[in-house]
Amino acid sequence: MTDARTTTNAWRNWAGNVSARPVRAVSPASVPELAEVLRRASEDGLRVKPVGTGHSFTATAATDGVLIRPDLLTGIRNIDREAMTVTVEAGTPLKRLNTALAREGLSLTNMGDIMEQTVAGATSTGTHGTGRDSASISAQIRALELVTADGTVLTCSEKENADIFAVARIGLGALGVITAITFAVEPVFLLTAREEPMAFDRVLGDFDELVAENEHFEFYWFPHTGNCNTKRNNRSAGPAAPPGKVSGWVEDELLSNGIFQVACSLGRAVPATIPSIAKLSSRALSARTYTDIPYKVFTSPRRVRFVEMEYALPREAAVEALREVKAMVERSPLRISFPVEVRTAPADDIALSTASGRESAYIAVHLYKGTPYQAYFTAVERIMTAHAGRPHWGKVNTRDAEYLAGVYPRFGEFTAVRDRLDPDRLFGNDYLRRVLGE
Repeated sequence: MTDARTTTNAWRNWAGNVSARPVRAVSPASVPELAEVLRRASEDGLRVKPVGTGHSFTATAATDGVLIRPDLLTGIRNIDREAMTVTVEAGTPLKRLNTALAREGLSLTNMGDIMEQTVAGATSTGTHGTGRDSASISAQIRALELVTADGTVLTCSEKENADIFAVARIGLGALGVITAITFAVEPVFLLTAREEPMAFDRVLGDFDELVAENEHFEFYWFPHTGNCNTKRNNRSAGPAAPPGKVSGWVEDELLSNGIFQVACSLGRAVPATIPSIAKLSSRALSARTYTDIPYKVFTSPRRVRFVEMEYALPREAAVEALREVKAMVERSPLRISFPVEVRTAPADDIALSTASGRESAYIAVHLYKGTPYQAYFTAVERIMTAHAGRPHWGKVNTRDAEYLAGVYPRFGEFTAVRDRLDPDRLFGNDYLRRVLGE
């Protein structure tokens, strides 16, 4: 058996707000190699964390022990057209999965708005898009392969190790190392996206209607303005009509990345300019409609780096909470250059899913990389927790196990499985100690 590739370089996440210096970083090329890495780490008294592409804003993957990079565990293992599933290695980037499925005439049902993450990283932290009927990427998992602390390889599904499957689809890297995931897929379909500016008060007044009438509804509110940009994605009979090359570049690259980057840099240097920039930015985006295959509609490039906090609220609390956020920004000296993003999800049955057992609305706040974010995030977090909010596991939050046990009815179910699979906390770190307790 070949030795897993070992490096010693430091690790930093995408946003640059979390870094770690592991004793060693290892890239196992097979499941047996991974089991051997875990055995050696255990012998050396080192903790182990698998890491994806670092798109989480929390220290969920940080370790001073052994960092497992999944870059050699990639690719599609199997497509089962009868069961309509695809089994994929854990380190496969979502981008690669989406393009490979499209070539096979297949697609995931729903996805988040970027696709840089690995499948294991995205699902372990509860990555989601927006949907009236279709839930997070984790909710589309039909089976997973998990290597536990003692090197045991478990296949988990509704039929096999069902108690582990119930919690491991969003496992925070706390239960073991996921090596493969089986997703439900469907024949590729077309989505028509309708993007349209709309007044804040109108969006909130019509929020329930907009969610009910569209398969996928989301909107962005620009702080310091009464303006929003809405996006409605619905299945379409076609024909495909992607954005024109020039107009698509103007919207997705020039406005959403290039000019936005300049505006954020100016805002960071001279905060007083932010309200004026926000008014201009919110008016620059025009209405447009286009039709394409799902991943080309759901996802978009995000080149402007930021730090983010996101909370899931009971859906009926979203409008009131948003009004409170707007009022807080207006009476504070805060200057917010990034839009606030609002999405929804149906209830699901995963123990630590932010939508576990309740229909949810997500409110996400962002600030440009390098901007002090504590005052803004603390004020928003206070509003979210007053509405029994659940923080996204991969985004900045200050919650602890005591709070989280109160908003997740199945919290104890997760920690009981963790105690069984990892009693010595081989996969522990400071972040997990805070959010899951000892």
